[in-house]
Amino acid sequence: MEVANESTAKKPKRLTSVVWNHFERVKKADICYAVCVHCNKKLSGSSNSGTTHLRNHLMRCLKRSNYDVSQLLAVKRRKKENTLTIANISYDEGQRKEDYMKPTIVKYEQDQRKDEAFNLGSSWFDPERSRLDLARMIILHGYPLAMVEHVGFKVFVKNMQPLFDVVHNSTIELSCVEIYMKEKQRIYDMLSKLQGRINLAIEMWSSPENSKYVCLTAHYVDDEWKLQKKILNFLTLDSSHTEDMLSDVIIKCLMDWDIDCKLFSMTFDDCSTNDDIVLRIKDQISESRPRLSNGQLLDVRSAAHVLNSIAQDAIEALQVVIQKIRGSVKYVKSSQSILGKFNEIAQQQGINNHKIVVLDYPIRWNSTYMMLETAVEYRNVFHHLPELDPDFALSDEEWKRASSIVSYLKLLIEIINVFSSNKCPTANIYFPEICHVHIQLIEWCKSSDAFLSSLATKMKAKFDKYWSKCSLGLAVAAILDPRFKMKLVEYYYSQIYGSTALERIKEASDGIKEFFNAYSICSTLIDQGSALPGSSLPSSSNDTRDKLKGFDKFLHETSQSQTAISDLEKYLDEPMFPRNCDFNILNWWRVHTPRYPILSMMARDVLGTPMSTVAQEFAFNAGGRILDSNQSSLPPDTRQALICTRDWLRTQSDDATPSSSHYALPLYVEAN
Repeated sequence: MEVANESTAKKPKRLTSVVWNHFERVKKADICYAVCVHCNKKLSGSSNSGTTHLRNHLMRCLKRSNYDVSQLLAVKRRKKENTLTIANISYDEGQRKEDYMKPTIVKYEQDQRKDEAFNLGSSWFDPERSRLDLARMIILHGYPLAMVEHVGFKVFVKNMQPLFDVVHNSTIELSCVEIYMKEKQRIYDMLSKLQGRINLAIEMWSSPENSKYVCLTAHYVDDEWKLQKKILNFLTLDSSHTEDMLSDVIIKCLMDWDIDCKLFSMTFDDCSTNDDIVLRIKDQISESRPRLSNGQLLDVRSAAHVLNSIAQDAIEALQVVIQKIRGSVKYVKSSQSILGKFNEIAQQQGINNHKIVVLDYPIRWNSTYMMLETAVEYRNVFHHLPELDPDFALSDEEWKRASSIVSYLKLLIEIINVFSSNKCPTANIYFPEICHVHIQLIEWCKSSDAFLSSLATKMKAKFDKYWSKCSLGLAVAAILDPRFKMKLVEYYYSQIYGSTALERIKEASDGIKEFFNAYSICSTLIDQGSALPGSSLPSSSNDTRDKLKGFDKFLHETSQSQTAISDLEKYLDEPMFPRNCDFNILNWWRVHTPRYPILSMMARDVLGTPMSTVAQEFAFNAGGRILDSNQSSLPPDTRQALICTRDWLRTQSDDATPSSSHYALPLYVEAN
């Protein structure tokens, strides 16, 4: 019969055996029982009964049959084992004897298979897998390799899993390189099977020690019509490196990855990059590359970088005014009483603005814009602040110029945000934004203020250099947007070029036709078995085979010209697709591939071109992209392995769990 008022008795201090971790001691009347927490069987729990019968029950308990308690129960809890010491930090196990059970030490024989796992408790422990998991964690989150030597980390790991031998710094470095080599082979195999072509983005980095690096990133549209990017190399440039050597570095990387024959475009982050670099690369890969439209589609410059550069010109021109405003803001924010006086004057002036004056962070030029924008709105308040240092006072002309520069910077910020925040930055999104900047620069140059017109002329000269290289590529990408086609080019060119607009429109039309014809010839060769999908477009090299270099074009024009051209003409003649905010251009081309088989091949390569290479975290960084001291101190091969693998692993992680950022870049610090 069950006894009423059954209560759980507190364990006396003498119940120190590990067996009691598996039993609950209860008391009915004057009798103590030990109730198995796994199967609820009641055994004698009297202090005079010992624990042998409890041990025997655990060995036979069916609910514990998958648990290797024979080792756990064989542990002798000797006092000298009660303390875990790591690097002069002790963990007093005696403080929680009831909560901690030290597992049996299992010897790992050298001749055991690496993938053999230990059965510890109710889980399996694989030291090899744990070592690689640790390496992946370090890579994925950018942790320093030296963390494995940190005392706190060692204590945490030993208490979590005593069987895991914490590895040394050099060992975890080898594990990271091992993962890199495995992932690199996977990326290599994937690129070799890619049907489309590859666009290469080339970005320059530096370190606090002024070391120079080059980051090569492949952009492409995969076979599922998804825009992808992979960092292929992060190379350390020798101190004696010159710009002439950069082309050799790039070509070697292309050869190593075996993608030179698949190269479609190269995007440089700096408009001032020496054109000879591009020409040398073109010459060396010309045997497997076409020369279309004078190579304009091959040589691309980053749109966001040119906008950043002209924004810097504006800020530099206004430097004296900015220094005065910065001093005024510092004064207002120097004490609560002055800030209170400032707000009181603002109310008296009828300024009901909830914005507060802010200081800028000079190496983030968008913060300088915010400071200027707010200051311009409070200009009358600064003027009526009696205690303000006269050196900080601005004339009406200076306030007017500051207001104009604010409008310049606002436009640039809005457009850069469009580029950097887009999760799928296909090439078609850039043309209307860049054209809008072009039109505004033309207007700014007409300013009656000599200061502003001179500044606008300088900005436009820099922009024109970019436009001359990239306008055709931007236009072709826009034409391949079924919502706009040729109409968008006609609309903007009429505003930009005025009386010469028709000539420029014809250049864009001829450019896309020439481009399309090259793809049509390539398609003919594929149909005849002379080329493989994803291989290069027809060559313009001068080897012995070039005796027949015009034959392929002749064959195309005489046999399939009408069919091929009708593919492009059909696309241009059909009604434009309705504009909506949910439009996915890659999905549109995927669906319409059967209708436009050749044009869709071209669209995939063009739309995958990175017209801008800046990630959101670098969008307004005036100090350049700089590695942190942790990564810059690593050996070059290890640094490349960590940065590349981090990008690859984060991409896999993003596929499983969508991330707010499409870009996976090296860690950076901002320059002072």
